[in-house]
Amino acid sequence: MINTFVLKNIKTIEMTGVLMRISSFSLVSWLGPHSPFLFVWIFNTTDAVALSWCATLKKDAAYTLLNVFWVVIGIVGILRAAGMF
Repeated sequence: MINTFVLKNIKTIEMTGVLMRISSFSLVSWLGPHSPFLFVWIFNTTDAVALSWCATLKKDAAYTLLNVFWVVIGIVGILRAAGMF
C-alpha cells in the first residue's frame, strides 16, 4: 500500500528529497561550525531514506546503493552529533 503511494507520487518525493539534501548541505556550508549538526544529520538521513526507497522501486541499483550508503553514514552522523558514538 505504501509502495503504491510512493510510486504514484515518486517525482514529488524525489524532488522533495533532493531539495532537502541541497538545503541541509547549504546550511552546513553557510553556518560552518555553528550548524545544528544533529538536525542536519536527521534531515539528511530522512531524505536519503526517501530517495533510497524511490530508487529501489525504480530498480535503479546505482542510486539505491548511493542513497543507502548515505543512510548508513547518516546514522553514524546522528549518533556522533548526539554524543552517543
